Amino acid sequence: MKEYGLFINGEWKVTGEKIGVVNKATGNEVALISVAGEAEVKRAVDAAEKAFKTIPIEPYRRYEILMNASRILMEKQKEMANFLVQEVGKPIKEAMAEVARAEQTLILSAEEAKRMTGEMVPLEGAPGCGDRWAFTMRIPVGVVCAITPFNFPLNLACHKIGPALAAGNSVVYKPATVTPLSAVLLCEIFAEAGLPDGYLNLLTGAGSKLGKLLTEEQRIGFYSFTGSPAVGKTLLQNAGFRRVALELGSNSANIVHHDADIKMTAGLCVKHAFANAGQVCISCQRVYVHRSVYEEFCDETAKCAQKLVLGDPFDPATDIGPMISEAEAIRAEEWVNEAISQGARVLAGGKRRGTWFEPTILIDVQHDMNIMSMEAFAPVFSIVPYDEIEEAIALVNASIYGLQAGVFTNSLEIARLCAMKIETGGVIFNDGATFRTDNMPYGGIKESGIGREGPQYAVKEMTEEKLIVFKF
Repeated sequence: MKEYGLFINGEWKVTGEKIGVVNKATGNEVALISVAGEAEVKRAVDAAEKAFKTIPIEPYRRYEILMNASRILMEKQKEMANFLVQEVGKPIKEAMAEVARAEQTLILSAEEAKRMTGEMVPLEGAPGCGDRWAFTMRIPVGVVCAITPFNFPLNLACHKIGPALAAGNSVVYKPATVTPLSAVLLCEIFAEAGLPDGYLNLLTGAGSKLGKLLTEEQRIGFYSFTGSPAVGKTLLQNAGFRRVALELGSNSANIVHHDADIKMTAGLCVKHAFANAGQVCISCQRVYVHRSVYEEFCDETAKCAQKLVLGDPFDPATDIGPMISEAEAIRAEEWVNEAISQGARVLAGGKRRGTWFEPTILIDVQHDMNIMSMEAFAPVFSIVPYDEIEEAIALVNASIYGLQAGVFTNSLEIARLCAMKIETGGVIFNDGATFRTDNMPYGGIKESGIGREGPQYAVKEMTEEKLIVFKF
């Protein structure tokens, strides 16, 4: 069994304490990873601070490093995908796709390194300022702390590390405890790509311990976190006046109006609900369907769900692999059974097989059920009929979350109303709430978080706007 260390100042450091990395399909330990403590956190921040202050990297060199990393990543696509299959449990075809997306995220970040612009400020237009000239510059914040989740451990890491490096920052990187192998390989890739020592430092271990240590470290200037609302709120409170970007999840809703292509829409909702075993922040969880097409939509989604294949994630035919842990699969089962006990009916699935949970569709649900009001983060979605579009919009908005929503309609009038009235960070028409490309601004409102990802937007989050004024 291979052992992996921490990556600090360009060197791999093995610590005395280690935790096992488990293959989510078999339950077997496949590797050991070192656990960081207070001393390692200090050394990592020391290295990041020193690199930032003493080894400046010109923008074009940042571009070259990020482009090199994107190329090397694709050269190692199969190796990286194998890690993702083992540590996440996602099917190999989804793992390969994640690597390809991460390549694009790094390329987008590289391009942003060449676009670090400010703007002219027309001070001459102010009384008595005709002899002044002013402009703004984007200045890196310094040390960025990137904390990533288990569901897309590679691409979401690239969404934090790529823009941070593009902006000229250094990074302390804390991956999810259960998915550290892709993080190890990513650090190796950046080192091979020519990133100077200290610009990327990897710390692994329990988030409850390292999160506290990292927020206590005052030299960190920015925190980029993807995870649960509870942890995000704690991080925000502990960060004080330092800046944060938080992506905290959702229970994404979709509206299916009577003029939508029902067969196509049903297929998309099933695809978006069950990808990565439903463990996606914008996974299709709530679907509000016009009553006139409700029965047809239910029939079509049930047919689509029954065609999906559960199995070995290394098998190319597998559509749904195991969840991240049996405990999470049990929680999903409990939520579904709780809903059934309160009157919900199962249209498809509903059963657990160890760590696997069948693709499940529920009807006759109530909005106060956990499966509707909370983030399921499991292969489960619920269908609810509506009569008027205003009713559907109100149901979408009746949530503590507000990440993205989807609307399926061919009516411009309905689309305009939904675009204006739905309370989410993004509204997607005719492709569902789960649509995301890596160059778009991505983020939510309410308890879905603050800030925006997407390299162009994250670079602005990770820099300060500095005003320069000349008097002649």
